[in-house]
Amino acid sequence: MNVFITGAGGFIGGSIAAGLVRAGHRVTGLVRQPEQAAELERLGIVPVIGTLDERDLLIAQARAADAVINAASSDHRGAVEALIDGLAGSNKPFLHTSGSSIVGDASGGEAGAAPIYHEDALPEPTEDKAARVAIDRLVLSAAQRGIRSAVLCNTLIYGHGAVKGSASVQLPRLVRQAQKSGIVRHVGSGGNIWSNVHIDDVVELYRLALEKTPAGTFYFVESGEASFKDMSHAIAQAMRLGEPQDWPLEEAKNEWGYEMTSYGLGSNSRVRGTRARELLGWKPQRTSVLDWIRHDLMRTASPV
Repeated sequence: MNVFITGAGGFIGGSIAAGLVRAGHRVTGLVRQPEQAAELERLGIVPVIGTLDERDLLIAQARAADAVINAASSDHRGAVEALIDGLAGSNKPFLHTSGSSIVGDASGGEAGAAPIYHEDALPEPTEDKAARVAIDRLVLSAAQRGIRSAVLCNTLIYGHGAVKGSASVQLPRLVRQAQKSGIVRHVGSGGNIWSNVHIDDVVELYRLALEKTPAGTFYFVESGEASFKDMSHAIAQAMRLGEPQDWPLEEAKNEWGYEMTSYGLGSNSRVRGTRARELLGWKPQRTSVLDWIRHDLMRTASPV
């Protein structure tokens, strides 16, 4: 299969692209900077230089491919619209990457009520997340335009990526702050809980979804959960630092910004995904983020 992937120079997109190459697919990857091309070629990915704002380029690549994966941005509506227009009527698969902060409660690092959400009972989004959810719904509705579309809503992803220098979103921020200050910190008390998944299992799920997903399907991508307090304790252990410290929300925002602090690091995001297991036969192999942090986090100079 000839697969076009946006975000191929990043942690998620690059790992998916490399995994698909290993599985025998031909992969073309969109990257913004020409200097990223050599790294993609090292992984067997054909690079295309461009941005999500180049509508004609995205349409052309979508039409030329057998399948499309958007792993560059969950929030760029124009890019999604272009890819859908390029795929309309083709019955080709289109996998869109979303994130489970769409159900985040911005609790300030506290456990709170922390409800668990399921794929068939999603809440109405908060104002902060309404635009992202609208894009997810646009992708799902593309099934009515002759596209085998699906939304893969990832939880906290951990693991080491395929692309050199790439990093996942959440845990590396805790690590970099600890490297800078000598203290591991979490937002608030760290009682907030996130579902999580290993990058290798994410790659396998995207591979299966390309082959098998029914049109118009939403998936939560998760294989476990942990509180940020427990994860920060594991980070401190791996880095041989002292006890982690609570960090008041407003102080944490100075380090990580409003969006990342409130939703990426300071919210509860507890979900359960059954569809990937039932519809696609997905069987995640890594189910403990705490074990990975303790034993594998510091395996490279730039943990991801």
